[in-house]
Amino acid sequence: MNTATTVKRRYRGSSTEERRALRRQQLIDAATQVYGEFGYRHSGVKQVCDAAGLTQRYFYESFGHSDELLIACYEQAARQVRELNMAAAQAAGEDRMARSRAMLHAYFSFLRDNPKLARLLFIDIRGISPAVDEAIDQALKASSEDMTRALAHPGEHFDEMLQAGILGGVIHIALYWMASGYAQPVEAVTETALKLGLSLLA
Repeated sequence: MNTATTVKRRYRGSSTEERRALRRQQLIDAATQVYGEFGYRHSGVKQVCDAAGLTQRYFYESFGHSDELLIACYEQAARQVRELNMAAAQAAGEDRMARSRAMLHAYFSFLRDNPKLARLLFIDIRGISPAVDEAIDQALKASSEDMTRALAHPGEHFDEMLQAGILGGVIHIALYWMASGYAQPVEAVTETALKLGLSLLA
């Protein structure tokens, strides 16, 4: 067997595809920090590549333009929040009120502890492009589905419009809290947001 033609070239134990995936992840992680600190509109490709320790040619290896990288950053952060919320719900037991409180507490704690990710998720994200708006809508839809899985009784169907209103309300509470410099404790913000969920659980 001719290894030169049948085995992908490897370097330091990593295949070409693995190295490409690693560089892509480096760009996502660096962009998350850069966008979270300076804002997407005030951040360029060179700035992100410098933060990642990569030349600009590697940017275009993984992304056609900056919006694609922003979407990748947003989706990674949104997925991280969703996984954290679902883990909190599972740990809270079967009581729906306890689950709701645990999910909200985990959510607001994450935003307070990760202000750069909070900015990425909420500040100046809408209206950048139709593709970015679509990514946001898909993330909100996934969060709504998580809410149903975590809180609905078997066979129960929540009002989708009501769910959308609750999610929007929670986001606006988060924005208000962020603008205040996270002045109120997480517990107080959680209890305020929990009042929105009472209409869903009634």
